[in-house]
Amino acid sequence: MREAPIGVFDSGVGGLSVLAEIQRLLPNESLLYVGDCGNIPYGEKTPEFIRQRCSVMADFFVAQGAKAIVVACNTATVAGVADLRRDYPHWPIVGMEPAVKPAAAATRSGVVGVLATTGTLQSAKFAALLDRFATDVQVVTQPCPGLVDLIEAGDLHSPALRALLGGYLEPLLAAGCDTIILGCTHYPFLKPLLRQLIPTDISLIDTGAAVARQLQRLLAERELLAEGPASPAQFWTSGSAQHFGNILPILWNNAGVVRSFSL
Repeated sequence: MREAPIGVFDSGVGGLSVLAEIQRLLPNESLLYVGDCGNIPYGEKTPEFIRQRCSVMADFFVAQGAKAIVVACNTATVAGVADLRRDYPHWPIVGMEPAVKPAAAATRSGVVGVLATTGTLQSAKFAALLDRFATDVQVVTQPCPGLVDLIEAGDLHSPALRALLGGYLEPLLAAGCDTIILGCTHYPFLKPLLRQLIPTDISLIDTGAAVARQLQRLLAERELLAEGPASPAQFWTSGSAQHFGNILPILWNNAGVVRSFSL
């Protein structure tokens, strides 16, 4: 059971940023990844649809013999992770949440910016995080329609992307934010471009590394940490396997075989 793989899924390729953090912290673990690209973006889907997709992913990972699951998507975590924990009570399950707590602790100016999808910013869970951890700071939220679509296309540098991202950053910088939360698993891929667009003293915070640490803790509690060596990561997508394979070297820094996921 220790050497069983870990299943990771997202609505698209954004969860590869989380997969990279898991591989960095837990190099002995074998990893499975499903990008539900045929149904992206989850933010425009109903909670019922997202919960159904979470269940499909979980059943797939069960069939693959996975020992744990990571919901590498903020929207899917909000809609579906509670049901997954209810339905699979003995399975380590790790979800995502915007890093409001560490950002509130890190800010010096008292102003925190959030770049996220509209769905995440409108969720009750995000509101609860603000109520719990951001009572003493000003939080400036910025929905970012279009960013995920460009990243899904493998675009991390184009003038169109730069202009779109620059527009989303303007209100955060104008408000005096010194800390910016990357509230979508796609957005860490934009860090090099973000660094060109913001002052050097602004901190960028995402939750990929924290998710990897939580996964490590849960596996250690259950004595499920692998001793290795890890098998090569395996990839599936409900969208175009060829397209996923083409952008995998850009976002994962490695090529890989991508199989179709048709459920």
